[in-house]
Amino acid sequence: MSQSPADKISAAVGLRGDAEKVGGSLPPLLAEAERLAMTVAFGVHGRRRAGIGESFWQYRRAMPGDVMTAVDWRRSGRSDTLYIREKEWEAAQTVSIWADDAQSMDYRGERAPRTKRERAQLLALALAVLLVKAGERVSLLGTDAAQPRTGETQLRRIAMALADQRDGRPDYGAPPRARFAASGKAVFLSDFMGTREDVFPALAHAAERNVSGCYMQIVDDTEETFPFDGRTIFRSIGGSVEFETDRARALRDAYQSRLAERRAALRAATRATGWQFTVHHTSESPRKALLWLYMAIGGQA
Repeated sequence: MSQSPADKISAAVGLRGDAEKVGGSLPPLLAEAERLAMTVAFGVHGRRRAGIGESFWQYRRAMPGDVMTAVDWRRSGRSDTLYIREKEWEAAQTVSIWADDAQSMDYRGERAPRTKRERAQLLALALAVLLVKAGERVSLLGTDAAQPRTGETQLRRIAMALADQRDGRPDYGAPPRARFAASGKAVFLSDFMGTREDVFPALAHAAERNVSGCYMQIVDDTEETFPFDGRTIFRSIGGSVEFETDRARALRDAYQSRLAERRAALRAATRATGWQFTVHHTSESPRKALLWLYMAIGGQA
């Protein structure tokens, strides 16, 4: 059945609107992520490690247990020490990234340049750029890009998924208990302000599959300093929580104590499972945060 002229016009308008929506959000995010990745790429020497491969990496002194066939006799002949010629590990690693898109991540203080969600998106995509350029497989958990892949096409999938704003976002995010690749890596970017029952189980789930990684807590400065005073209405962005007080300043110590408790619990949980934890403020440069993430995934942070 053929479409009427009116239907064709309507479809074309809708298609153009969708294209403009994607075109208006995807290129700037991807371009900014690539620029950020380049600033970090020039400052690090990759995540090279010894292993099975074809590319020469380095010489090291022979140790008890090394087989004689591994000795490089030409290099060893120039000294009184035996040297092993190591190759670079070339097996691709799988890194799963989760960028919290809950409504709490939409928060931005008056002086912050970005929302917490925008910063998480930028760091997630920039990290994916670095990993893909290093030949690794990456995935964005909870999206259409959740299947680990490498290459520019996967970067496009991740960028598209990050630019999409799904319906029914919860007030607070929960790291997914996904089907992680065994012995892979994972990165969780969130404010981790949800309940303990939502925030912590994914860490134990990942550790059971021998997955290591890092938690990066992204917060706005006002969430640290609590600069509120006088009559204040506190309301979650999703509207599910609301609290009104005439003495906001009196709540500061109790609030900061609860924040410190949550942070201490996150540090303890990650330390117990061999993961790493850090805090990033949206007022800070994303370059430092990206460098930390990249080195943490390589086991060098």
